[in-house]
Amino acid sequence: MSEYASWAAITAEDPDHSQWYVDRFRGLAAEGADLDGEARLVDAMLPRGSRVLDAGCGPGRVGGALHRAGHHVTGVDGDPVLVAAAETDHPGPRWVVDDLTTFDLGETFDAVVCAGNVITFVEHALRRDALTRLRAHLVPGGRMAIGFGDHRGYGFAEFRADAAATGWAEDVLLSTWDLRPFAADSTFLVALLRPAAGPVPRG
Repeated sequence: MSEYASWAAITAEDPDHSQWYVDRFRGLAAEGADLDGEARLVDAMLPRGSRVLDAGCGPGRVGGALHRAGHHVTGVDGDPVLVAAAETDHPGPRWVVDDLTTFDLGETFDAVVCAGNVITFVEHALRRDALTRLRAHLVPGGRMAIGFGDHRGYGFAEFRADAAATGWAEDVLLSTWDLRPFAADSTFLVALLRPAAGPVPRG
């Protein structure tokens, strides 16, 4: 299998991978690791009680932290094992099993967070579909925080082109979730994006 395989391909080949991922983060939490960096950045962007979409929520660590901070969180992930873990470990948010490339929750949010390399685990040909669906779930004036590393085969220039093509405009580019500036040699990108002017592109 390619080292850049989608999450669906990885779990199809290794059905235990999802549970391994859940156990990994449960272990880190038990050890007292700081797992809330992404949530702190998103919380700083918002007034208390905002509506937040955790896109690719996995086992719920980011959405759970935002819920504890006082926001109204909906998490979406295509992996039912991860969503079940989110429901168990982080009660309070609404957790939904759905495909980021096609989902329609019938509502919009004040912010979207897409952390943990999620966008790189979407099948390459469907990444623009996912970015389009995320934009469609954001209120006018809302923003998305999305972050991933360069080790997953999705170049930052390619992502930025995909984002522009799907109706996103760049507000701020960072190299970490703790606000370090983005540079030409950065190996991680955190992009704060807003909807560009004009209609939502059709995915």
